[in-house]
Amino acid sequence: MSEKKNRRAFLKSSAAALVAGLGVETVARAAVVVSAGGGERQREILRFAQADNLENRAAARVAARAGGQALGTAMQRAFGNEGRKALRLGLIIGIGKDPDAAIAKVKELGLPTCQVYVEEFAEGLAGRLVRALEKNGIEATSIVVGGPGKEVWDFYGGPLTIGLVPRETRSARVAHIKRASEFAKECGVRAVQTHCGFIPENPNDPLYTETIGALIDLVGYCRRNAQNFRYETGQETPITLLRAMRDVGLDNQGVNFDLANLILYGKANPVDAIEILGPYVQGIHAKDGLWPVNPKELGEEVPIGKGKVDFPKIIARLKEMKYPGAVTIEREISGPQQMEDVRGAKEYLEKLIG
Repeated sequence: MSEKKNRRAFLKSSAAALVAGLGVETVARAAVVVSAGGGERQREILRFAQADNLENRAAARVAARAGGQALGTAMQRAFGNEGRKALRLGLIIGIGKDPDAAIAKVKELGLPTCQVYVEEFAEGLAGRLVRALEKNGIEATSIVVGGPGKEVWDFYGGPLTIGLVPRETRSARVAHIKRASEFAKECGVRAVQTHCGFIPENPNDPLYTETIGALIDLVGYCRRNAQNFRYETGQETPITLLRAMRDVGLDNQGVNFDLANLILYGKANPVDAIEILGPYVQGIHAKDGLWPVNPKELGEEVPIGKGKVDFPKIIARLKEMKYPGAVTIEREISGPQQMEDVRGAKEYLEKLIG
């Protein structure tokens, strides 16, 4: 449990551990939701997103005249999978200040893809990452970002500190994710991924409206950079996440479907959740875990095959859905055991995928 409580610290140190062992278009689309009869909640979202931007208000009027065009048909703009093998394996890894060592380790493990966690966007880091990826023949499927600021990975501190829901850190995190989008653009990576936090189950909660407003801004920003914005599952129920994506209403949203997180947070069985979120799944975290038994603490993450995720059913369903993306291994510990578990996960998943 101690590892899960500081997920960013794990990702920050994972490379070393492995080596050792708001725009016009955005608000226009929000206005279409209103013109389609979205109701007062969507109107509040639109007012929040518009703020005092005259250009945005003009765009909203143009969109309203469109008469409520459907938004849901293009939600799966899955950038980056063209010509790629479906269900290709990968690893999520923090690169710290040494992308060369981190990406070399992905290659050493025999994995063709990775998700890249970046905490600080130092000058020249993007170029060094691109060169490391090219040298090792590794595909980066997303840039993963969290923070800044304190994040507590439990049921009491989590709602107050994780993602875009907490008011105190929201503006700094919006700015940080936009910087991640620019970093991804420099690297040619077509997706930006993050935990959005404990999105309120009650859509009438003011925090829900504010969070959707922030997401409209962020998702639109990524869209203008030709990127998908991916929500990592965990803190919210599948239906809450689906509601949020539909209220945001843009066509470059996707889900990084973390199989274990749904169990660790007690939110859903992934076999059931994929029936709700399946059309939006653009990434997978292959991770296993146990249901929480302490109402204050998350469930325990365990090696793949030792927990409650039904991997045979999930892989079979992904094949039925013709899921085109990567399956990214995540093991939130450090040291030699992490290496052993990643290798075991690779062998286990290769047998299932075929």
